[in-house]
This record gives sequence, structure tokens and C-alpha cells, in this order.
Amino acid sequence: MGTRTKTGQEKPKDKPLVGIITGSPNDLSVVEQAQDVLEALGIVSELVVLSAHRTPERVTEYVQAAPKRGVEVFIACAGMAAHLAGVVAAQTLLPVIGVPLASGGLSGLDALLATVQMPPGIPVATVAVDGAKNAAYLAARILATTRPKLAERLAADLTEQRKRYDQPQKPRIR
Repeated sequence: MGTRTKTGQEKPKDKPLVGIITGSPNDLSVVEQAQDVLEALGIVSELVVLSAHRTPERVTEYVQAAPKRGVEVFIACAGMAAHLAGVVAAQTLLPVIGVPLASGGLSGLDALLATVQMPPGIPVATVAVDGAKNAAYLAARILATTRPKLAERLAADLTEQRKRYDQPQKPRIR
């Protein structure tokens, strides 16, 4: 599968700020949620399907070339053994956010444990199982440290999220 880019306001479509990698096309329905969040925040991202086990050379090539295209943060999504995030982190000094995916008999617990157990010097920030949306928000917050307009969009988004939960509700009585 080729690179898919969603356009936003932060950079032109040929300059993605976030590189999203997933190990299997079967996981696209979860992983694309990260791209949707980034797009809503005006952040350009690209999404590729590359396996740490089946195409390790292509993972290395992608990670090493991505900064030249503008990528500043990686999101790596994988299930089961979930070594993708560690492989990505070993190839770059850029931040890597690991998203363990629910697959296999352990519903993502194996992927979660694999993602959080990186050796010293190979840091991977890890979000919840199937937490692609939170990975996107974390990537946006990292990028916002040097982009005031993005920080404003994040603050507005957070305000909107809070409003959805700030409505008076009647207690449920049974």
C-alpha cells in the first residue's frame, strides 16, 4: 500500500508533520481515526502499511526518509507482538507514539506489554489499546509546543469536548 496523505492547514499536502505506520491493512479502521483527528486539527499526516516483521527494510527506509518530507512525529500502530514502535524508535530521534492494537487471542494485552517494554535509549510513548485518537492528540500536543496557532486549535477542541460533557443531566432512576 502506498502513502496516503490527508491535507490540513499546518503545511501543504506534500509536507506531512505526522507519519503514521500500521503493521497490517486489517487495522486501518482503527488507525485512520488518528488521521481523522489530525485532519480536524489542521495537521497534515501520511499513513503507510509496513510490517516490522515482513518488511523491516521498508520500515527503515520510510522512517529515515520521512523527516526530509517534513515528518516530526511518528505514530506506530501494531497488534500482537507490536515490535513496530520499537523498530521505528530505533531508527530515529523523533518522538514515537506506540498504539497497541486489539488483535489475537489476548485482545491487545500482548501488544500493550510489547509496546511499553522498550529497552533503555529506545523510548516509545504508549497510549491505550486501540488508542489511535489519543495518539493523534499527543502528536498534536508535541507539535503545538512550537506552533501557537495549533495550540489555539487544540485548546478550542478541548473546550468543545468539555462542553459535550458539561450539559446538565437528570439522574437515571430505576
